[in-house]
Amino acid sequence: MVLQRVKGNVSDAIFSGTCTSTGALKARVTRDGKTLKGMAGVVVGKAARGKFDGRLKGLAVGGPYDVELWIEGAGGKPAEKLAVSEVLVGDVWIMGGQSNMQGCGRTAGLPKADSNVRAFYMNDTWGVAKDPIHNMWLAVDQVHADLNGGANPPPPAKHWGAGPGVSFGDAMYRSTGVPQGLIACGHGGTSMAQWDPALKKLGSRSLYGATIRRFRKNGSKVAGIGWYQGCSDANKDAAAVYTPRMKKLVAAFRRDCRNPRLPIVVVQIGRVIGWGESTPWNSVQDQQRLLSKAIPQCRVVPAVDLPLDDNIHLSGPGQWTLGQRMAKAMLTLTGASREREITYAGAEVVKDPMFGFANVAVKLDGVIGKLQAAGSPRGFEITDNTGTAYVYRVDLDGSRAMLRTCLQPGEVNGRLLHYGLGTNPSCTITDGSGRSIPVMGPIVIGGKPVAVTPYVTKLRISDLLPSAGKLESLACPDTSTVKLEVRDYGQAFCNRHEEFAARTPDDVLAYYACRIACAEPMKLVVGLGYDGPVKAWMDGKQIAHDPAGINPATIDKLKAPVAVAAGEHELVVALASNHGRAWGVFLRFHRTDVPARLIKKGPDSYAMPEILG
Repeated sequence: MVLQRVKGNVSDAIFSGTCTSTGALKARVTRDGKTLKGMAGVVVGKAARGKFDGRLKGLAVGGPYDVELWIEGAGGKPAEKLAVSEVLVGDVWIMGGQSNMQGCGRTAGLPKADSNVRAFYMNDTWGVAKDPIHNMWLAVDQVHADLNGGANPPPPAKHWGAGPGVSFGDAMYRSTGVPQGLIACGHGGTSMAQWDPALKKLGSRSLYGATIRRFRKNGSKVAGIGWYQGCSDANKDAAAVYTPRMKKLVAAFRRDCRNPRLPIVVVQIGRVIGWGESTPWNSVQDQQRLLSKAIPQCRVVPAVDLPLDDNIHLSGPGQWTLGQRMAKAMLTLTGASREREITYAGAEVVKDPMFGFANVAVKLDGVIGKLQAAGSPRGFEITDNTGTAYVYRVDLDGSRAMLRTCLQPGEVNGRLLHYGLGTNPSCTITDGSGRSIPVMGPIVIGGKPVAVTPYVTKLRISDLLPSAGKLESLACPDTSTVKLEVRDYGQAFCNRHEEFAARTPDDVLAYYACRIACAEPMKLVVGLGYDGPVKAWMDGKQIAHDPAGINPATIDKLKAPVAVAAGEHELVVALASNHGRAWGVFLRFHRTDVPARLIKKGPDSYAMPEILG
């Protein structure tokens, strides 16, 4: 076994057990057959009423040691004996969570950990760490059988069961030089509700209770926790309370382990294929990204770029890489390393010098070396509230990623930035140390998120009509008498330039009209882009007029506020051709009375105008 070292790099292990004798509990500790000084028969506890309690202090880091315990009987002779061999002193870690911690990757071809890396297997025995360390088919805690329908699951197929624990222990041993112990506590498919520390009272019939039992059985001291869980909470209800549940769990571990700064490394859930709705999955990932700000002595490790062995479980090589990443993160928490997490540090809109479009420079902190990718850098995206994506290329520059779009500079504010959008994204960007950028988003660019419809691409349009000059005296037409035909432009810009140009040098007029349906009263802004004199009416009432409209037609050049009741409404826009120089219009609707928290949740959380045409 491995006992946790304390200050001074020595053991201080609390232990207990059952017995039939009463008297002083003594110990002899040997190494390489030689008794350690002061350990030839030292009193380490006592036995009474069928139970013994002891405390083994002062064993230096390393080993292995052989420990002989006995209860002193009449005449100083041993009344009962117990021998424990191969005892190491170093660092011990709780490895908890669900299936990716339990281990579902292929084991064939993976490196072997050093023999100084040990595991406390689920049948309550210690041995050299070798996957699968979660030998669930032999688990002694009843909760594992209960969660499997009443009986422990069968052993996995040959060469299956790789998790991150063995690699983590191996990397920690190579970095620290002290023995490592892994207490296997994960169980596949489990949720935060099932890990609720309030269930500790159920003892071995609860996940948390079983973990604490195993902690106490191994000296009641550990160095920290490795945690990989969250997939089972990627649903609407559970995702909404993921962070408070995680804070509650960590607080309970720190209380029961009697260490208020017990370090924890959390793995950010990676990819899944065939999951369905992506919003709760991304929500859990983004909450995990922010855990290091919400929980002291916590670091988060991404897994989104790692390969899979099925639709949701990391491959064996992916698990080995993850364990190495977890060790790097844990070393920062223990003070052995100064590497920082890769974190989002802001986004700046940069006008493209050649085309005038908006590029978005995403700055990341904590990057080691510079950002890099094998092949094309992929993973970043900018969307609007409808999910429409706008990034066509990503260029890397040191610790910045330049996201290139065809948006106008004024269009970017309020858009949503993501890395790893969806449940199965292609994320290829790492830093010089091989660490992935964490999944992030939605992050609002430039402040407040916006609720906006897609551009209206299908309108009813008029023939070209006689000029009305700058439109000052133009009244709203009666669309029941004006001839209008439906035209689907298939793009954001509703372009009539060829028709206008054919009438040059005449100045002519064209109407655009569309109907909208509102499920409830709404405060809207009509966003118009145009390049000639323009006028607009909602339900026959004038809402906008720009007699000096000229090129270019930019997005939302004019924003006209209007409050509408529930039901159908009609918008009419008049555009003068400006003697053939005008081209057309952009049109979309913003809703301004939706709380930002609902916009961030996604379009299913609030109503928008329905474009009827």
